[in-house]
Amino acid sequence: MSAGSSNLVNVGQVTGVFGVKGWIKIRSHTEPAANLFDYSPWWLKTAHGVKAFEIDEYREHGKGFVAHIKDVDDRDIAAQYTNCVIAVERDQLPPLEEGEFYWHQLQDMAVLSRFDGGEYRLGSVKKLIETGANDVLVVAPDADSIDERERLIPYVPDQFVTHIDRATNTIEVDWDPSF
Repeated sequence: MSAGSSNLVNVGQVTGVFGVKGWIKIRSHTEPAANLFDYSPWWLKTAHGVKAFEIDEYREHGKGFVAHIKDVDDRDIAAQYTNCVIAVERDQLPPLEEGEFYWHQLQDMAVLSRFDGGEYRLGSVKKLIETGANDVLVVAPDADSIDERERLIPYVPDQFVTHIDRATNTIEVDWDPSF
């Protein structure tokens, strides 16, 4: 599988090593965080490409997890995976209820503001940020946007995010384009 494979979804990151027996520190991007370990194999995105790995043991540690990669029992080998992104195959993700979306489904969607009777293209979703109170869409300008400003729009359905259409790859928002 190549690093550019569109079948992979990022679900976590290796943040460092733990101990001397090949354990790694993990930050999960799944909700709940332990769901990360329900997927196998993991695909680690390394500087040399994408490589499949299996985790044979894990446990909570601080605000994250530590895990052992099967057949890796050396700290120096484990250290090579520090900062690697953990991905899984898209078809492993469970189906969602109507109106629910995975973050990766929202990325790159065009964002249209329907404000005061007008329609304004604000750009496209670059990424999402988890803030605790609510998630936030990071909307970056694109070739068709009304200006060159990056915007942070709270992902609050029915208040700011009024409609998501996967068929047209658009998100409609009630957002003042001057913000």
